[in-house]
This record gives sequence, C-alpha cells and structure tokens, in this order.
Amino acid sequence: MGHTRRRAHRVARLVAIGAVVCGGLMISQAAADGSPAHKSGGDPTRALGARDTRDAELARSLVDKLGTSRTAGGWIGTDGRAVVAVTDEAAAEEVTRAGARAKQVRYSMRQLRSATETLRAAPRVAGTAWAVDATTNKVVVLGDSTVSTDQWSRMKGVAAEIGGEVRMERTTGSFTTRTAGAEPIFTQGGRCSAGFNVTNGQAGFILTAGHCGPNGTPWFADNQGNTTVGTTVRSDFPGSDFSLVQYQNADLDQSSVLNVGNGQIVRITGAADPVVGQQVSRSGSTSGLRSGEVTALNATVNYPEGTVSGLIQTNVCAEPGDSGGPLFAQNVALGVTSGGTGDCTSGGVTFFQPVTKALTALGVSIPNAPASDGGDAAAGAAPTTPANGANGAGAPVAPGGAGGQVSPIIPGTQGDTSSLAGIVSYAESLGPGLALIGAGLLGFLATLVIRPGRRRYSGYSTRWG
Repeated sequence: MGHTRRRAHRVARLVAIGAVVCGGLMISQAAADGSPAHKSGGDPTRALGARDTRDAELARSLVDKLGTSRTAGGWIGTDGRAVVAVTDEAAAEEVTRAGARAKQVRYSMRQLRSATETLRAAPRVAGTAWAVDATTNKVVVLGDSTVSTDQWSRMKGVAAEIGGEVRMERTTGSFTTRTAGAEPIFTQGGRCSAGFNVTNGQAGFILTAGHCGPNGTPWFADNQGNTTVGTTVRSDFPGSDFSLVQYQNADLDQSSVLNVGNGQIVRITGAADPVVGQQVSRSGSTSGLRSGEVTALNATVNYPEGTVSGLIQTNVCAEPGDSGGPLFAQNVALGVTSGGTGDCTSGGVTFFQPVTKALTALGVSIPNAPASDGGDAAAGAAPTTPANGANGAGAPVAPGGAGGQVSPIIPGTQGDTSSLAGIVSYAESLGPGLALIGAGLLGFLATLVIRPGRRRYSGYSTRWG
C-alpha cells in the first residue's frame, strides 16, 4: 500500500512538471504569433510574415522584369515560395538564379490578356466574370445562377473561338455589389464600410467603393443621420470601383489606423499590389475580420449595374454592408471590397478594387506612409489635389490624428503592449499557457508539502524507496 502511494506521488510530481513545461511552450508559441485577432466564429487570419512579403515582392519584380511575352504571372506556392510562370528555358534559369521557382507554361500573359480582351469585346452578359488564373495558365470564366442557358452557350461559343486559354465554370449565387470595414458609414437607404484613410496633404478623406454612392452623397456615422462624416467628392463606377469621401467632421480619426473589431487595430504603412496565393485579411462592418488568399488578378465582373475590370479576386467571404471595407496583408493596404457571390456561412468569391490604382487616379496617399513602404510608388506619391473639380463638400478639413510613429508590431495584436487593447489581447493570448504553468506549480508544491505516509521497518532508512 505504501509503495502504491509513493508511486502515485511520483506520478503527480511528473504531471505537475509536465504542465509547467507545456505551459511554457504555449506561451512561447503565443508570443511568436503576430497575426491579428479575428471575429468570434470567423475564419482565423494569418497576416503575412517577413518571408511571405519578400517572396511576394520577388514574384512581382521578376514578372515585371521579364515582361508579358516571357512570363504568365507569379504566385506564392503552398510552401510559401515565389513561383513564376515562364515560356522559355532562359527565363526559367533567370527565375531560378533569383531564388524563385520557375514553372514553364504554354501561354504567355500577353496571350492570356488577349483572351480577356476578346471576352470583353463580346456582348455583355450580367452575372459573368473572368480572370487570369496564373496557377493553371488559363483565363477562367465564371457564370452565376442568373445567367441563362442560352447566354452561357453564347459565352461558350466565344471561348471556343479563343482557344485553349479559356476554361468555363458555373458558380452558385449571383455576383452583386455589397452595399447594404472597418467602420460602418451610412447614407439614405444604404450602408457601406470605410476603407482606408487617405490624404492629399491638405485634407483628409475616406477611400471606399465607388458603387456606394455618386458625387455629393452625404455620409453619417449613425443610421439616424445625427453624426456627419463627410461627402463623396469623387466616384468612379462602373469601369472601376472606388470613391473618395471628404471628411467634414474634424473630430473623427483620420489616421492610418484600421479598426478591425473586437478592440483590434492595424496600422497601415503603405500600399501594394498582391500576388496570387498571398494570404490576405479583409474587414467589413457586417461580417467583421475574415481571411483567405488571392486567387486571381485583373478580374472583370459584369455586375447588373455595369462592368468593372482590373479587380483582385479572392476566396475571402463578404456580405452586404461590407462594400468599401479594407483588404490588407500585414500592414500593407491592397484593396477595397467591391462585390462577389456567397456569404460567410457558405463561403464564396469576393472581388476588390486595387488600392494602388485608386491612389494614383485620385492623387492621394496613406497618411504618414513612408515612400519606401508598400512596394508601390502610389503609396508615397507626392500629394496632389483630387482631379474631379467637385468641392461641393465645403472647405477642406485639416487631417485629424497624425497617427504617430509606425510600429513594427501591428497595434492591437498579440505582442503589442502600447495600448489597452494590445495589453488585453496579449494577456488573452498568454492566458492558457499561464494557467497551465500556475496549475503545474501548485501541483508541484503540493507534492512537496504532502508526502505519502510510510510504514517504518527496522534496519531501513525511512528515506529509502
């Protein structure tokens, strides 16, 4: 009986030590995880790490250097490495020397873009979309549930005339704009999400989706219209899908910080174009923070309201009210939500207006974004006045919060202790590990205080055994 108690005592001590070790490992893992928190019940997000960012930039630079006749796009492979599609052996060798992986394909980007131009010139069919899928070296044409059998047959005929570059696919649901972010903004009969704060050096603006409202649309912070946000001074839709809302309320935060929900914030330091396979996050006022990856670039979508081209295609879900909300990777702005199909229960396809194109067209930049950040000149371009001539919103309002110095840690995420939200998030991430360590230490102390009873035998030390 005494031996049994002593064995149980040793087992309890080993369990306590194991709990301390496991708790330490959990804390180490949590401390190393820098991804933003996500909406409860939503898809977990994974912000790009340094390796991902480097490979995305490498793929972009190689495609730009080799040109559209020798490459067919680049992407991030499942192993996180940059992959570039090439059309000849010399290009493949150059890609390999640069540290990326080459994949030799049949069609060049010039041929694939020619196929998309032919599709665009054909009679427009609402409910269809197409984009270059670099990973399969095809132009993928999607038809939603609103496309009739006859319309789909005509589209197939156009694809057959183009050749093997085109693949046809049907999808469920319907392609719609997502009007119904970060923060919600309201107008009469509609709601969108604020995308990114931008500036022309004199006034502060919100970059959001163009389909949210035409020039002169008033926006409010509440559904009752009690708190004014600003007025749309430039809108581009269809064709593109971006707009500029000039702030009229100087009390509102006009810094480069995104509020992505649950007390989490992300500081945007620049803008860039994504690559296929890149892990991205999106925030919207309806469905919160969601994540996924880029599946295609230069997508064209035939919404009922008109055709929009040059979009980013992703498998991130979105719902009505998420329109205009930000798409980003780590601290880099990538796009604003345009539309798509599906929802955040069943999943779907979502398209985004690239931020770089919008910044260039509007002559604005991310507040306090260093010119070297983001991988695109638009992010650090010299501020100019928006070229629309519409200043009916009143006198320019000086930008609000300056945004402070850029931190290498995303504020509000694990590892940030510069704000209350960051401290709370950091503590929550360490909580399970700390609890396990605490339980293990208490158990270990208990084994020291409570010693198993022993029967004493003559001639033997009571410490033996």
